Amino acid sequence: MERKRIRLRIPKDYHQEPVISRLVSDYGLTVNITAAILGANAVGDGWFDLELQGTDAQIQRGLTYLHDLELEVWDDSDILLH
Repeated sequence: MERKRIRLRIPKDYHQEPVISRLVSDYGLTVNITAAILGANAVGDGWFDLELQGTDAQIQRGLTYLHDLELEVWDDSDILLH
């Protein structure tokens, strides 16, 4: 199993969409939310620091899904996650 840490921006238009849940159900990934910022009234964008766990192919398919939604994704080579 591989692990990949990413930071994901969820625009307010996607707040009602099960984006993270689909990474689990559709792509077979284990997702650990290590940090998150999401307003209670769903005003503005949300940010999630995620650790994805799965096979390399599962992780790549999950990342392709996020990119197909045109979400901003930074991986651990772009940022330092705490």
